[in-house]
Amino acid sequence: MTSRQPTGAPTPAPPTGLRERKKQRTREALLHTALELFATQGYDRTTVDEIAEAVQVSQRTFFRYFANKEAAAFAVQDAIESRFLLELRQRPSGEPPFEAMRHAVLNTWRSVVDVAEDDATAELRLRTYQMIESTPTLVAAHMRRGVDLERQTTLLIAEREGLDPEADPRPAVAVAAFAGVVRLTGQLWCRRQDASVQTLRALTELHLDLLRTTLLGSWRTP
Repeated sequence: MTSRQPTGAPTPAPPTGLRERKKQRTREALLHTALELFATQGYDRTTVDEIAEAVQVSQRTFFRYFANKEAAAFAVQDAIESRFLLELRQRPSGEPPFEAMRHAVLNTWRSVVDVAEDDATAELRLRTYQMIESTPTLVAAHMRRGVDLERQTTLLIAEREGLDPEADPRPAVAVAAFAGVVRLTGQLWCRRQDASVQTLRALTELHLDLLRTTLLGSWRTP
């Protein structure tokens, strides 16, 4: 005979974190669907209603997780940039600034494959970068966010070196050169047929290693 819950007795609590896991799954589904639609039919042609309908949730639910469509488009980039800043903070204090940034960005690209597929597959993450670079309406936002990342990186480098970035321009100069090379490699990667993280990482490493000799060495062949 099946026992009944006594009247007025408290309902057993769901397993710890069950609600949070459900919310995380909903966010992942919305993000994955949004990126798939952006990549296949274009950012401008995709609406919030289409994304929500594909996941079988309301438009209101979409806005609980993302402020707007642009926020979804840049969600992967936000996560990767946060990982880069974390990697940079964890570099040894005695490491020169450029080497610290170099190791941080290469470790970040390695992590794109190594981390669990919480927001999207590694392939879709990379396709998102291509979509942003090829969408005029997102390029301005991409540049604006890049300026903000450079500012955060400059402050972090200045803190590591015990410098005042307002009085000493070296952190800003180093970060500007570094960011320019990383931006260039991203653009080169977007034009390639091989859209793998290994290719992006190799291009980044190659061009960062060329920076020192390009700026300081002679270009003339002996």
